[in-house]
Amino acid sequence: MPSAERPAIGVLALQGDVAEHLRALEEAGARPLAVRSPAALDEATGLIIPGGESTTIWKVAEIFGLVGPLRKRIAAGMPVFGSCAGMIMLAGRLADPASGQETLGAIDMTVRRNAFGRQVDSFETDLSIAGLGGDPYRGVFIRAPWVERIGEGAEALAAEPRTGKIVAVRQGSALATAFHPELTGDRRIHELFVSIVRQQS
Repeated sequence: MPSAERPAIGVLALQGDVAEHLRALEEAGARPLAVRSPAALDEATGLIIPGGESTTIWKVAEIFGLVGPLRKRIAAGMPVFGSCAGMIMLAGRLADPASGQETLGAIDMTVRRNAFGRQVDSFETDLSIAGLGGDPYRGVFIRAPWVERIGEGAEALAAEPRTGKIVAVRQGSALATAFHPELTGDRRIHELFVSIVRQQS
C-alpha cells in the first residue's frame, strides 16, 4: 500500500493500552507512531488517546509539554479518537471530575468516570454501532465511563444495551468510545478512524 494511503496516526504513549492501539492501527492500514513529545505529535495526522487512568495521563501530558500542543492541534481540526480514559479526556464536561481535572473539550458531551463500576465489574457485551455494519461489535468495558448528555453537534453511535447509556460518540473528526476496541481482534473501529483521518488529509 502506498505511503500516502497509510496515514501517520499517533498513539499518546504516556500510559495505558499503547502497544495494543499501535498494533490495531497497523492492521487497519495506518502507519502508527508513539507520541511522547510535541515533535512526535507534529508528525501525526491523527491521534489516539488510549485507555488507562485519565488523571495520570493528563498529569504526564503536562510534564511532557503536550497539553498546549494537543489543544492547538485538536482546535485546528486534527482527527482524534479516545477509548475509555481517552473518552474522558476528550469530553467537554465531566459529571464527576477529580479535583482540578481538566479535559480537551473535543466533543460536546458530559461524561461520568468509572460509571460502570470498578475493575471487578468489567464485562463484555455486543453493541450495535451506527455506520459499522456487519455483525454486532463486541465491546470490552473495564472501569468504563458512560456519556450522560451530548450536545447538538455530537452524534451517539452506540448505547450499552443493559443500561441504555451512550458508549460511542462522534463529532466531526473526533471519535470516542467507552469500551476498548484495541483489546479485540475486530478492527472496524480503528478502520473507521483511519478513514476519518484519510478524509481530513
